[in-house]
Amino acid sequence: MPLTCEDRDDRALLDEARRQMTVCVVCKYCNGYCPVFRAADARPALTDADLLYLANLCHDCRGCWYACQYRPPHAFAVALPAALARVRALSWRRMAGIPWPGGAGGGALLALACTLLVPVVTLAWVPWEVLFAPHPGPGAFHAVIPRGPMVWGAALALLPPLAWVGVAMARFWRVIGGGSPRQVLRALPRALGDMLALRHLDGGGVGCNDLDDRFSPWRRRMHHLILYGFLLTVAATVSAAIAHHLLGMRAPYPWFSAPVLLGTVGGVSLLAGVAGMAGLRARADPAPQALETRADGALLLALLAAASASGLALLLLRGTAAMGMLLALHLGTVLALFVTLPLGRLMHAPFRALAILRAAIERRTPQHREES
Repeated sequence: MPLTCEDRDDRALLDEARRQMTVCVVCKYCNGYCPVFRAADARPALTDADLLYLANLCHDCRGCWYACQYRPPHAFAVALPAALARVRALSWRRMAGIPWPGGAGGGALLALACTLLVPVVTLAWVPWEVLFAPHPGPGAFHAVIPRGPMVWGAALALLPPLAWVGVAMARFWRVIGGGSPRQVLRALPRALGDMLALRHLDGGGVGCNDLDDRFSPWRRRMHHLILYGFLLTVAATVSAAIAHHLLGMRAPYPWFSAPVLLGTVGGVSLLAGVAGMAGLRARADPAPQALETRADGALLLALLAAASASGLALLLLRGTAAMGMLLALHLGTVLALFVTLPLGRLMHAPFRALAILRAAIERRTPQHREES
């Protein structure tokens, strides 16, 4: 069973989070800050499954830390944002069936290997007079890397990690209680609205504590740039597939085509959001944070930045002799992003989405409406 925690460190993390959350349930001072505290009120037993759910419902706004009268150096030593951050990382690992402790070291090495793999193979396989020659016009990309190897290589590299994430999500959904298809359909509009608006990053309406005890909207804004930038790049990929298979167009596409416009706006948005998030992280108060988890976040930002920057560089220089290696580098960064998906911080997105959906289902129950 995924929740069998024989590991002493894992058990200690869960027990400490349970101790701190029990204090919060009794205190109730922060109940208006976010849905985590209201959801905890409905779970007096605070089982391991409850803690995994609450940890992923938490958006790490940190307002509760600055409001808490029991935070260190008080004897109760309540540091809930850090405790839940550790449980979040534990949940991703346990649901994905990864037996070893998390950390960005192995993920960084794997990401680097994947990033370099495609350029190295391209250098060894493609004749240099083809690789380093300009290829203007439609079909230029496949003049360097034929479509067959590109498509099959992408499928073989990307489908297993995506399937792995799907299995982890199914386990997590089952562990936190899930919901019937009817409940899901009824709650889905509200849940999607919460996800797309990043509503739980508003700190109860006043903003998160991005840097210190002052409220700020900037962390939410940077997440918006990253989220919508990522969705636009996915839309660019889908529109490119439609252009190729239904319209008979071959990449690279014209400047004012849907794939290029969506990819450009998405890439710029991603870069801006990553830069903003990196700045906030660098200046943030370390006291509320689980510092051992920071490297995972930094690795995710680096991978998003590398994929976006290489894609934009490929767009700008696609008519030059640099196009071949830029194409290989961009494919390598995308490969690294997806291959490391089950092992890293990007897992927070699907897990948080499922926690939000579960919270939306609970809001529709009569018991919850009476308590609200």
